[in-house]
Amino acid sequence: MDPYVVVLTGFGVVVLLTAWLPMVLKELPLTLPIFCVGLGAAIFAIPDVPGVMPHPGERIAIVERLSELVVVIALLGAGLKIDRPFAWRRWRMTWRLLGIAMPLTIAALAVLGHLLLGLGLATALLLAASLAPTDPVLASDVQVGPPGSGEEDEVRFSLTSEAGLNDGLAFPFVLLAILFAHEISSQTFTEWLVYAVVWKIVAGVGIGYLAGRTLGWLTFHLPNRARLSRTGVGFVSLGITCLVYGLCEMAKGYGFLGVFVAAFALRSTKREHDYHRRLHDFAEELERLLMMMLLVLFGGAITGAGLFDALTWPAVLFAVMAIFLVRPLTGWISLIGIDRPADEKMAISFFGIRGIGSVYYLAYALQEGSFEQPNLLWSTAGLIILVSILLHGMTVTPAMKRLDRHRRVRTRKEEVPAIRPREEVHPS
Repeated sequence: MDPYVVVLTGFGVVVLLTAWLPMVLKELPLTLPIFCVGLGAAIFAIPDVPGVMPHPGERIAIVERLSELVVVIALLGAGLKIDRPFAWRRWRMTWRLLGIAMPLTIAALAVLGHLLLGLGLATALLLAASLAPTDPVLASDVQVGPPGSGEEDEVRFSLTSEAGLNDGLAFPFVLLAILFAHEISSQTFTEWLVYAVVWKIVAGVGIGYLAGRTLGWLTFHLPNRARLSRTGVGFVSLGITCLVYGLCEMAKGYGFLGVFVAAFALRSTKREHDYHRRLHDFAEELERLLMMMLLVLFGGAITGAGLFDALTWPAVLFAVMAIFLVRPLTGWISLIGIDRPADEKMAISFFGIRGIGSVYYLAYALQEGSFEQPNLLWSTAGLIILVSILLHGMTVTPAMKRLDRHRRVRTRKEEVPAIRPREEVHPS
């Protein structure tokens, strides 16, 4: 049988399932990512399936580019669907998660990587930095709804904005791990601080903001005949993604950060316009299709490429601690002092989903530096991603429904006017 025909047929099946499955799975404790991984694992477990499923390390350049593409498209969608205007105080939970939870997570995972897995400083830091950011691709079920839908409570907003920003902010630590893998001195550390921490973040945010505002003017504020929004086409979102990401990368800035900021800046130029919904919907459909294909391959790598062959019991313990201890604990610590209900803080701390972004960082760094036990890194990261997909996928629907129910009860209680006690009547 011609492998091309088989691949073409399989692609058609994936496209149809991408459109159909979300409706079927909506009310079940089962998500599209879980189904995709299971489908890939089942297909590539069949003997003599046309083609051989390679290990990610054997096609690392392709893995890097595929994961990079799906992440940047997800970041555009995340930026477009945030309704809340920017304000330092109103985004305070996001800053806590970025400035406290993520560095603590990197430090904790690096220590665990050294103690449990016996990794050197560079490799332990790389694994920690790759697993620290929450994923904008697999976290769609805990994110805010489409633009203007009103589905933007504090939990969904915090997780969406965190996933949108921390993929770019984890990159300095990945670059630091690459630096440790080569040669580090006071001079190279200073260069890393200026280049990877200051310049690349400033360039990503600055170019993203300017590009987003400029595109917003072209889309909504030109004379009526020339407005880009009059086209009504959603594939403009793909052009925006590629343009902004390319500009940021050419300026040596963080493209992930730039795309999210550009999408948010574009949305802010005319926040209530219906065209934002069209751009978001196209980006979401494309993201879902690419995600499904990538996760089918991920499932195939598990059964057909021996992705977990390098797993050890210490690596399993590392994965369990990363998911059930490190993220929940660092997330909770970062939110201390925030006046929000305990169940909301617990949800934000627990739903730190790991996914495609971690794959990208590993693929990128393993091509840039010499790291020990790369197969162990792939196996450990793959296990954490798999457990995260299964655990968070099965718990997200009931958990978010419960939170919404509690939130409605609290809102009703706050809206009920206080009843003044009847004054005692004393006989004269």
